[in-house]
This record gives sequence, structure tokens and C-alpha cells, in this order.
Amino acid sequence: MFVTFLKFAENRAAAPEFMAAHNDWIAQGFADGAFLCVGSLQPAAGGAILAQGESREDHDARISADPFVERRIVTAETYEIDPKRTVAALDFLKATV
Repeated sequence: MFVTFLKFAENRAAAPEFMAAHNDWIAQGFADGAFLCVGSLQPAAGGAILAQGESREDHDARISADPFVERRIVTAETYEIDPKRTVAALDFLKATV
């Protein structure tokens, strides 16, 4: 499982111009079954993604393809988590790739 933080960077002002492409990229992540949750970092600091079901290499490639990452609107920082204990509803997170 991966948690990726997308923190605003030097080109933050360009975010409105690329928001539609960024949202399409997010939609594709959900359609591919890779993204479990996407949300905003508060207050207005960027975003976060909870992902599962692909290798680290594939996840990193997916993140690199984000239009916000490509245009340095955000910088990405990913942490890999090996879940050991979960509530029953999240037991699927303990499965490996």
C-alpha cells in the first residue's frame, strides 16, 4: 500500500490551468483500481493519495505521469506501508501485490 503526498511547489499558480487534466489523471487511477482514496491536504497544502494493487515501480510511474507533477505544480513524496492490523472493512489492504 502506498501513501503519496502531493505538496504544492514553485509552479503552484499554474494549478487552475491543469486542474482538468489532473482530475482526469485521478479518475484513471480509480478506473485502473490503483487509487483507494484521494483528498486535499489541509489547509490548502496539496493532496494525498492512498493506493494499492500495483508494484512500487508502477506506482511511481503513475505518480510521475500526473500533470501536476510533470509541471512542478506539486512535488510527490511516497511512503510504502505494509499493513499488519486493520479494522475488518480494510482487511483487503493486507494483501500483497
